[in-house]
Amino acid sequence: MGYLYIFGTLLFTVYGQLIIKWRLNSLELFPEDVSGKFRFLVSALLDPLIFSGFVSAFIASLFWIAAMTQFQITKAYPFMSLAPALVFLFGIIILGETFTWGKLIGLAFIIFGIFVTVKF
Repeated sequence: MGYLYIFGTLLFTVYGQLIIKWRLNSLELFPEDVSGKFRFLVSALLDPLIFSGFVSAFIASLFWIAAMTQFQITKAYPFMSLAPALVFLFGIIILGETFTWGKLIGLAFIIFGIFVTVKF
């Protein structure tokens, strides 16, 4: 059951990051002036999908609390390194972000590091 909590943490973390970025891509550029920044942020926070990203982060926190009851943090936390890896992959697939070999090599190092940390 503990790994389900870690999976839930990852799922809601990655969803939140992707949905916020996806919605922000459809908004105007971040303004230079202070009042424009304030209006932009209020507008973004009132966007239902961006708000769902924040709710998702909260739900991820609840899953993380549950995971902490099942694992030592030194065993569970390395799995959180999968979040940037998943955001990288889905960012390319869903958001059309750029792929580079450097990013792929970095991703391989992250996954290798998770394996070493959890197994040894």
